[in-house]
Amino acid sequence: MRRIATQQGDFESLYRDLIVGFGKWEFDPLQLDNPFPDNEASVHLWQGREARFVPCSLQRYVASKLPWIKYHEIPHGGHLFVVEKEYADMIIKALVLGEETSTAHS
Repeated sequence: MRRIATQQGDFESLYRDLIVGFGKWEFDPLQLDNPFPDNEASVHLWQGREARFVPCSLQRYVASKLPWIKYHEIPHGGHLFVVEKEYADMIIKALVLGEETSTAHS
């Protein structure tokens, strides 16, 4: 599974993640307008609690400032948790069926 997530190579995959996380952005993400002004949908954000690049506290903070983001925290997931079938299935069920599981916290 790790090979799929890093098919461009470990260095390139991590390098691109670091560019997004620590690079200079041309806008302030906290100033984004709600793309769903009538609350007809929301943006889902999944975060592995064991991720080392982006701390959960940052994602929780962003989600608290942008109410149209539905935050899900994976207690035992790391940065690449999504390549694990259990978590991928959970995300699909949440998005398609609106199901919540005990491992996802909003």
